[in-house]
Amino acid sequence: MNLKNIGKAIALSAMVASSLLASDVVKIGVQAPITGEYANEGQSIDNFVRLIVEEKNAAGGLLGKQIEVVTCDDEAKAQKAAVCAKKLANEGVIAVIGSYTSGATEAAQTTYFRNKILQTSDGTSDSLISQKYWTFFRNSFPNSSQSDFTAEYMVNAKKYKNIVVLSDYSSYSEGLGDATAASIKALGGNVIYRGKIKSGTQNFTAMLTKVKSMNPDVIYYSGYYTDGGLLRAQQAQLQIDADFVGGDSNDNPDFYKLAGNSAEGTVLINFPTPEILPYPEAKKYLAAYKAKFQMDPPSIWPVTNADGLRAVIEGVEKTNSFDTKKISDYIRTMKDFPGITGPFNIREDGERVGAKFVVYKMKNDGTKDVVSE
Repeated sequence: MNLKNIGKAIALSAMVASSLLASDVVKIGVQAPITGEYANEGQSIDNFVRLIVEEKNAAGGLLGKQIEVVTCDDEAKAQKAAVCAKKLANEGVIAVIGSYTSGATEAAQTTYFRNKILQTSDGTSDSLISQKYWTFFRNSFPNSSQSDFTAEYMVNAKKYKNIVVLSDYSSYSEGLGDATAASIKALGGNVIYRGKIKSGTQNFTAMLTKVKSMNPDVIYYSGYYTDGGLLRAQQAQLQIDADFVGGDSNDNPDFYKLAGNSAEGTVLINFPTPEILPYPEAKKYLAAYKAKFQMDPPSIWPVTNADGLRAVIEGVEKTNSFDTKKISDYIRTMKDFPGITGPFNIREDGERVGAKFVVYKMKNDGTKDVVSE
């Protein structure tokens, strides 16, 4: 064999080896805000995915293939999310975990659908299932279920007479604010003002001064902790004598940092937080997370995303296939899959059902007490 043929043989061997190596790997994508204002959430989502994958790979992988995690930082921005979707599709992932925000999730949905890539997100905006893409399923619960619970708490349990509802302009926050206002009115409650803030503004005194003149009993805020903590602090500075109730995305350790001493007495409405989840899977995986990363997840959202990945893995194993349509069909027929966050059931339209919410009251030491379930 001459040198030219030897070179061809070596090149062919390398190609075959590369092909065999690729066939032994299945890729899972993570689309999350690894940097930016929600970085602690995005990094924890990525951490939890890698924890689950590490466990699976140590047990032999997925249908004999090792799982490779491919992460793309969308910074919780729609434009970045669209870029991530194309990147992850080009990488050949079969499923994507994320994103953290509804807006970033929605910006990527069509690309994943066109490429037959599964996508699961904690985004709660009701619009996420409006397209009814078979590729999408939610690992949390929708705004509509939270809004009904919140209205019941404020109107019937607390009997607030004058309620202010605030949101930012994101699809998640605006949707939850609108749904909560509608649920309050449906119960006969009185929404005296429905206002919106620009997220990231940091100084909300103009809005809060307007709210103060209305003498509300309670201010409800449906946006993220990055603004919610500041709203609470500035409410105290302006001496607005009203309770403060925050939606689920205010439930983050950074709320305490931003609100300072004003965090005391703040009410949050969310799923049961990780440390009080009563399920065997929760005790197992949360202990493993803390042991590996030397911290707890910052909120429930990395945990629901971990359940989304576990549902995908279950679908692959039960169908014995990497065909994403078969996996999607199976996930929509699972009954009470034992999730870290509780029984996991997905409707035909991709909606998670069986929501359970909890009311917490915050304390200045960074802890919170359950006041009702």
